[in-house]
Amino acid sequence: MDPDSIARVATGAANVVTDAGNRVLLVHHTYGQLNWELPGGLGEADETPADNAARELREETGLVAAVLTLTGVYYERSHKLAGPFLHFVFRTEVVDDRDPVPDQDEISEAAFWPLDGLPAPMSDFTERRIRDALGGGPVVIGRVEGRTWRR
Repeated sequence: MDPDSIARVATGAANVVTDAGNRVLLVHHTYGQLNWELPGGLGEADETPADNAARELREETGLVAAVLTLTGVYYERSHKLAGPFLHFVFRTEVVDDRDPVPDQDEISEAAFWPLDGLPAPMSDFTERRIRDALGGGPVVIGRVEGRTWRR
C-alpha cells in the first residue's frame, strides 16, 4: 500500500462531568465562537484518548479525572483545525468535589449547568454529546456533519 494514500486522522477528547445535582460541567472559551463547550481538546502525540481527556480536564478546570467511561466516538470529515477528525467523549468522574477553576488563557469560566438550562452560545454537537453520554445506552458511533449554533 502506498503510504501517501493512507488516511491521516487527528483525534481529540472531551469530558461529560456531572455534579451531585446532575448538572453538567461546561467551559466558556475565550476564542473562536466564544462558546460554551465540554472540557476537552486536541490530542497530543502518543497520547491515548483517555489520557487526552484527563489532561484537558485538568488544564482547563483544575479537576482531576478518576474514572473515564467511553460514551461516544464521532467522525468529522473536515474539522476546522485539523481536517479529518475523531472526537472521543467520556463520562468522567473526578477525584473530589472541588469547584472547577478556569485556566484563564483559553477558558474564561467553568461552571455546572442544569440540563434544562444550558447556556448559549452552544453548538448542537455539544448538546448531542451531552445527551449521548448521559443517555445510559451503548457507546455511540456517529458522524458530525457541520454544526448549528444556539445563541
